[in-house]
Amino acid sequence: MSTPNPITDRPADGLEEYLLNLTRRRFFGSVASTLGAGIGGVALASLLGQRGAAATPILGADGTPAGAPAFVPGPHFSPKAKRVIYLHMEGAPSQLDLYDHKPELVKRFNEDLPDSIRNGQRITTMTSGQSRFPVAPTKFRFDRYENNEDGVYLSELLPHTGGVAKEMCLIRSMHTQAINHEPGITFFQTGTEQPGRPSFGSWMSYGLGSMNANLPSFVVMITQGIGNMQALSARFWGSGFLPSEHQGCRLRSGRDPVLYLRDPDGVTREDRRRMLDLVGQLNAEEFEESLDPEVRARIAQHEMAYRMQMSVPELTDFSTEDAATLEMYGPDVHKPGSFAANCLLARRLAERDVRFIQLYMRGWDQHGNLPGELGAQTKAVDQAQAALITDLKRRGLLDETLVLWAGEFGRTVYSQGQLSRDNYGRDHHPRCFSVWAAGGGIKPGISWGKTDEYGYNVVENPVEVHDLHATMLHLLGLDHKKLVYRAQGRDYRLTDVKGELVRGIMA
Repeated sequence: MSTPNPITDRPADGLEEYLLNLTRRRFFGSVASTLGAGIGGVALASLLGQRGAAATPILGADGTPAGAPAFVPGPHFSPKAKRVIYLHMEGAPSQLDLYDHKPELVKRFNEDLPDSIRNGQRITTMTSGQSRFPVAPTKFRFDRYENNEDGVYLSELLPHTGGVAKEMCLIRSMHTQAINHEPGITFFQTGTEQPGRPSFGSWMSYGLGSMNANLPSFVVMITQGIGNMQALSARFWGSGFLPSEHQGCRLRSGRDPVLYLRDPDGVTREDRRRMLDLVGQLNAEEFEESLDPEVRARIAQHEMAYRMQMSVPELTDFSTEDAATLEMYGPDVHKPGSFAANCLLARRLAERDVRFIQLYMRGWDQHGNLPGELGAQTKAVDQAQAALITDLKRRGLLDETLVLWAGEFGRTVYSQGQLSRDNYGRDHHPRCFSVWAAGGGIKPGISWGKTDEYGYNVVENPVEVHDLHATMLHLLGLDHKKLVYRAQGRDYRLTDVKGELVRGIMA
């Protein structure tokens, strides 16, 4: 076998590659001026090897190119899904009031949570000063929905979602290491609590590329919910150290879905084309000098923006949707920026082969008055998310679209603040929470994992965030251990050094 090349055998770090190429260019520029351009050109092509555009690959003994990158864009194996629609409920929905059915807790109302259950586990500063941790059973009824195996129990707050329960895999054994919102969301989006890493959608865009030349491969939409709002940072859909063309593009409600996309008054499309051609020429010259990959990213983004000037207005125009479809998503579908409108946009983006579609629904941070606020939140999402699943299925898109519904962590079984049977609050709880997935290679109509009798600890089939990421990448045809990028002197991946496939939830 060929000896691995320590430079070309791994994805390039942008800054490292930039400095390396700049040094080569200066060295061979001086050689060319002294000995002739021919010698410098031959030597440069030889050194660049596989990374030179016109270089001929040198094959190793096994027939593969010597020094080939460790990661080659494209699926590593046949995928089950082509795209992802990720519905993130920012603020951490209460699994005990929505998904994790614990009817026996009614008998333990206002009892202290046993020390043997909490077992000294950390709690937030918001409840650390409480003298008691009183058990707060949900006030909401749960209904059983038939499926392929033992049935899925869902809260009465989710009747429409119950109608698509046969398509869902309900995971009740999720757990995470983050206990506060900012690191929790960062961890769920990027695989680490440390800010600045690429988001899931950026990794997918990098790994699989785009399927639509007229729209970004990663699109983000945000809905303002009811109640306490946590901050949403653009870095949650940022590309980190990956090339910037892989970052998420936010679609906004209102006249301009994408800021600065519309031409100013007096500028014609022909004017814009001439301007882009000139800017593109200048950027191409800059790339010839610097070999900085971000220059190429700028060129690609300018061209994408030009094409989006035509594709985005058509995308956001619901006039082609029939009345039955609009009615299925509910009355809020006519309100730009609502969760219903964004769910319909998600289906339209899926039809147009956008790779990663992410919807944020804010307002799930219920530390007090949980029943009232939760009722308003679920009313805003229930019909629309069920319609999205139904709409995808009837159009033949669900089998190739992986839908995920998740928050950043869960909620405590004990009440934060005053407790009554009709009113209570819940603190942050990373030890266990519930998410659901559908379509795209997910086994439909099952519940996976269990928590203890208090809904406090996972007792069966635990699923960590890295495990979920690894499984989703697998369904998309990507080996999470091979989806790597070298930056800051080391190789990175979405799952870091963790992640096990959850084979029991895969069809």
